[in-house]
Amino acid sequence: MSTYSPSLRIELITTGDQAGTWGNTTNTNLGTLVESAIAGYVSVSVTSANQALTALNGAADQARQQTIALTTTTGANFAVYAPPAEKTYVIYNASSYTATIYNSTVIGKTTAAGAGVAIPAGKTMTVWSEGTIFAFQTTHIIGTLVGNVTGNLTGNVTGNVTGNLNGNLVAASPTAPTQTYGTNNTTVATTAFVQAALQALYPVGSIYINATNATNPGTLLGFGTWTAFGAGRVPVGFDAGNALFDTAEETGGSADAITVSHTHTYSGSTSSVGDHQHIMPLDGDAGGPNGPFPFGSSGSTYAGWRAGLTTSNLTSAPLTSAAGAHSHTVSGTTASTGSSGTNANYQPYITVYMWKRTA
Repeated sequence: MSTYSPSLRIELITTGDQAGTWGNTTNTNLGTLVESAIAGYVSVSVTSANQALTALNGAADQARQQTIALTTTTGANFAVYAPPAEKTYVIYNASSYTATIYNSTVIGKTTAAGAGVAIPAGKTMTVWSEGTIFAFQTTHIIGTLVGNVTGNLTGNVTGNVTGNLNGNLVAASPTAPTQTYGTNNTTVATTAFVQAALQALYPVGSIYINATNATNPGTLLGFGTWTAFGAGRVPVGFDAGNALFDTAEETGGSADAITVSHTHTYSGSTSSVGDHQHIMPLDGDAGGPNGPFPFGSSGSTYAGWRAGLTTSNLTSAPLTSAAGAHSHTVSGTTASTGSSGTNANYQPYITVYMWKRTA
């Protein structure tokens, strides 16, 4: 009576059995079953969240194939279950959801025997099992990768990588040689190289400016001791020829520069204008005899002066006699002008956060 191998389920003919027909069984074993395990391909449509791969003794099935493509109609992540046997698979997840492959506890069942491997949507992975636990095939590469790598590499990559990496290089602590600062080529820049470049950009004494973020640059950049700098001041370029600006970090000026309050005075005299008289209207501002008296004179004095007027000078009469040529002197002070100008004399400015590296 025939038995079957535990991993590939190939028919093992009992000695003396199948006389005259054992060749058919052998051809099936070698030409169908073993060949599919080495180079076979099958596409599996997954129709439930958990689905076992078909596994048959001595006949073609899904679980024996070397490469399996997975599609699904579930509309969600799903799992497939291989027999509890040693096997290496290339799994192409052709679906839009994550597929996880497990070993089942019993052939044809959907109870996981151990840990599985998740294959992201649209990705291809090589996985292997010792019959209970599935694992990712390659976690450490030494040497040269040439060509295109699409997908996730988990682990350490040591050596040369040539070609395109379209995916994620995921490792606990991948390392590479650190190039000398200033290197300008296509070699990989390590974190140490990046830190050296940043520190070269911001040596001790440098000023860091940020328009909106008040976080200390030591936190943002990951190096150095920084102190807040220049509060309420605008930087001015160093000028060795100007005593105001010939020392680094020299300060001056005032936030309350002013236009000084001031007045204008005047004094002087007019030029001589020759002989002339000062005259006074007869009747003040109303044209009658009872107008205001000039220069504090009494009514009787004004009346006597007015009685001597003739018809020819009814409109005006001399108040004084001719005084001869003379000038007039004037002086005084104008009203105050200008303002304190507090907070009104700044140059156009914008407020930012400034820090100085001190160590």
